[in-house]
Amino acid sequence: MGNREDLLAGAKKCLMEKGYSGTTARDIATAAGTSLASIGYHFRSTKALLNAALIEAMEEWGKELELTLAADTSLDGTPAQRFEATWTRIIESYARLRPLWAIQFELIAQMDGLPELREAFATANRQARLGLATLFEDLDPAVDEKKAMAVGSFYQALLGGMATQWLVDPDHAPSAHDLLEALRTITTRLGTE
Repeated sequence: MGNREDLLAGAKKCLMEKGYSGTTARDIATAAGTSLASIGYHFRSTKALLNAALIEAMEEWGKELELTLAADTSLDGTPAQRFEATWTRIIESYARLRPLWAIQFELIAQMDGLPELREAFATANRQARLGLATLFEDLDPAVDEKKAMAVGSFYQALLGGMATQWLVDPDHAPSAHDLLEALRTITTRLGTE
């Protein structure tokens, strides 16, 4: 790896250990085994490096989630069994990637002062919605983008809501089975109108 890649790896490590606001240029340089000057040379600022590292970490998590969902949708079983298996794996990822979720919530609270991250988050959210619709419900955005966006938004809300509950109170956050039962209750009630 070169200095640029070392800096990104060091910044991701620091983000996971110290959060966005708690990470300094010195922390990153130490973790990367590079000089402080290399941050300016490769990224112009610590903030730009942290933003790049965060976006890269989120992309890596997105790819991991995509592989998880693709594996679960190819499983034999009913849609309900696949839903529960998928959400079990997603919930497990909250424990493994707790710092990444915490950083996202930290930054959402500061979004007005971070226009470059606001745009990156907005773009990622739009792409995520379409990807989630495809992965969870096999909806093709090219056929019906509006429906795919709506369904993807539902799953994105569920992901974020579950992350919030898991970050605040993991011992009492819903399980995948709880989610499935709640969804059954809601759809049964909606079907009786």
